[in-house]
Amino acid sequence: MDYKITVIPGDGIGPEIIRETRKVLDALGARYGHNFSYTEVLMGGVSIDAHGVPLTDEALSTAKDSDAVLLGAVGGNVGTSNWYSLPPNLRPEAGLLKIRKGLNLFANIRPAVLFEELKGACPLKDEIIGDGFDFVVMRELTGGLYFGDRWTKEVDGLRTAKDTLLYNEEEIVRIARQAFEIARKRRKKVCSVDKANVLDSSRLWRQVTEEVAKDYPDVELSHMLVDNCAMQIVRDPSQFDVILTENMFGDILSDEASMVTGSIGMLASASLGKTKLGLYEPSHGSAPDIAGQNKANPIATILSSAMMLRYSFDLDMEANVLESAIKEVLKKGYRTIDIMSPGKTLVGTDKMGDLIVAEI
Repeated sequence: MDYKITVIPGDGIGPEIIRETRKVLDALGARYGHNFSYTEVLMGGVSIDAHGVPLTDEALSTAKDSDAVLLGAVGGNVGTSNWYSLPPNLRPEAGLLKIRKGLNLFANIRPAVLFEELKGACPLKDEIIGDGFDFVVMRELTGGLYFGDRWTKEVDGLRTAKDTLLYNEEEIVRIARQAFEIARKRRKKVCSVDKANVLDSSRLWRQVTEEVAKDYPDVELSHMLVDNCAMQIVRDPSQFDVILTENMFGDILSDEASMVTGSIGMLASASLGKTKLGLYEPSHGSAPDIAGQNKANPIATILSSAMMLRYSFDLDMEANVLESAIKEVLKKGYRTIDIMSPGKTLVGTDKMGDLIVAEI
């Protein structure tokens, strides 16, 4: 099979981790008879330097014409980079907002996986970790409090601000269906997280999610209030499979989930819409302080490409092989500097890519 991938190396360590990911994908394609063709476009600071904007319309058009988009990282040091003297709509991260909107990506998926080999980095007690955990947070990406009407003005002599939390049933249906579809590829459990004891938007969220669940009788649906979910993630993370939630709750819970794994350098993410076209990127930033030094951990980006294989290309077997290759490299004791521990073998960015290729 042939697949067209728009590649966005971006800023900082982005080009390095994308290089290793392409190397791994090519090895996988050679083994299983797939051809991955890549078209590189600029986004972020490098696009600002070249074109004056963080993402050109031409680059967005290229992304729309592909089967998937693979992103490294965008941005620089806020305190020192000239990019951050620009208006907000012209800063590097604005490119990410533009491509999400342009591709109509409303569902963000962030896995929280504790690798057996990295249990020592987890901040939770051994009795809580148990045999490890593997769940995903499915966050609605384009609605809710972050996108509702807002204002700040003086009311009765007092500075006053208002933000509006708004959802309609169509927005809830489409994210819920994504959650149930992904649960079908996993352990068939969806936990919908809301604040239905207080918020009308959450009561609608719960009602609509229950209606969608009727189309997925093979998937178990449960509900949990967001404050309880925040506690349960640190009390017993293994109970979760797919956490479905709205924008602000998902923003907070996905960061908490990433922290309990103990290593942001290992965390992938995906943003999806109604079609198979998705945007795949690591959860970490551009790390400009180590850019070009062969220190970056490429595993989060490589794991993001495994999500691409699974969700955009329906290549579940190949995704499993890729993830198993990473686990085998870690099992053999190889580490980049961010996950290094005593008794292990320190390797650079390119060597980590080579080791994963060898396992494939």
